[in-house]
Amino acid sequence: MQTEVSTGIMVETIELPSEALQRTITINFYGPTSHSGNQPIGLLLLNDGQDIEAMGFDKMIAYLLQTEAITPMLCVGIHAGEERMVEYGMISSPDFKGRGAKAGLYRQFIIEELLPYIHARYEHLVFSETAFAGFSLGGLSALDLVWNHPDIFSKVGVFSGSLWWRSKDRKEKNFSEANDRLMHRQIRQGKYQPGMKFFFQCGELDETEDRNGNKVIDSIDDTIDIMRELMAKGWLEGKNMRYLQLPDGKHDIRSWAKALPVFLKWGWRRKSS
Repeated sequence: MQTEVSTGIMVETIELPSEALQRTITINFYGPTSHSGNQPIGLLLLNDGQDIEAMGFDKMIAYLLQTEAITPMLCVGIHAGEERMVEYGMISSPDFKGRGAKAGLYRQFIIEELLPYIHARYEHLVFSETAFAGFSLGGLSALDLVWNHPDIFSKVGVFSGSLWWRSKDRKEKNFSEANDRLMHRQIRQGKYQPGMKFFFQCGELDETEDRNGNKVIDSIDDTIDIMRELMAKGWLEGKNMRYLQLPDGKHDIRSWAKALPVFLKWGWRRKSS
């Protein structure tokens, strides 16, 4: 275990063995240096913990806390391993290339191993809620876990999410956007969950693909369509759903570093006294 205090934030790094994934996962904990535990705080899990480490997340969260832009929270960066493309995905089904085949095992790690470990390690803290966020394929993974566990999670942040996840190659003649995009189908077949909130971010330079020729890149199309599915269930943009589109946003850490504080202030903004 490695512990350090950086700009007023306690950063702890541990190696957590997982029976479900049969590997050891590096975990970074970012939390306030002093919190009595009398007041509940937020708990946020983030996929691709190595990326938030690279973007200087300790300084980002420290600034937001010190300026009282957000309420106290514990953030947990989960580093991806060599099988990232297999562990991240959707629990219900791999995509048409078999990616995400271990998503169910990753779910098992999060729900049955990581969360109990966090609650035991920080037993002096009371968590007001639990949220999950991720980037690219990690965003799809976070959304899938939140959607399937409304009893545990109340918020999700999806940055440049791989919401194209589909059961058929888009080049197949019978490919259907309505039926073959797996996350869209899952939400369409689901139901409204009171209290659940969604944050989506896309960059206008995320990619160049435009499979339907409507002059809108696929990542934006797929994200807007997910929001439409959610609105059809009862969620409302501006109330329990937020969309952020960055004109200069790319599919990279720098762009996500710009969007992440917006998400944190959206989800954990300190109310004016």
